[in-house]
Amino acid sequence: MLTKLENVTATLKANVYFEGKVVSHSFELKNGSKKTAGLIYPGKYKFDTKAPERMDILDGSCKVCLLGQSEWKVHEAGTFFEVPANSSFEISVETGIAQYLCSYK
Repeated sequence: MLTKLENVTATLKANVYFEGKVVSHSFELKNGSKKTAGLIYPGKYKFDTKAPERMDILDGSCKVCLLGQSEWKVHEAGTFFEVPANSSFEISVETGIAQYLCSYK
C-alpha cells in the first residue's frame, strides 16, 4: 500500500466539504498526474466525478455505493474502488476516520 508521495507539488489550501467533515489536499506529480489525499469523518456524503477516479482507502473503513448500484460495499484499509467519469458515488463512514488517496486518470 502506498504510504508516501515523492517529488510532488502540493496545494497548501485544503479542499473542505460538508462543513469540514471531508477534508483533502491536492498534489500534482512530475508526470502531470493529479491526486488528493484526505480524511472522511463519520457521515454519509455524495460526490460527483468529472474524470475517472481510483480511491485507495489508507486507514479506517467506509461503505460505498456507486451510481446505478443499490448495494453498498465495504472498503477497508488496503482496498480501493474505482468510479467512472461523469458519474457519482455515495460514501459512508460509520465510526472513526477513513483516510484516502484519490488518483485521477
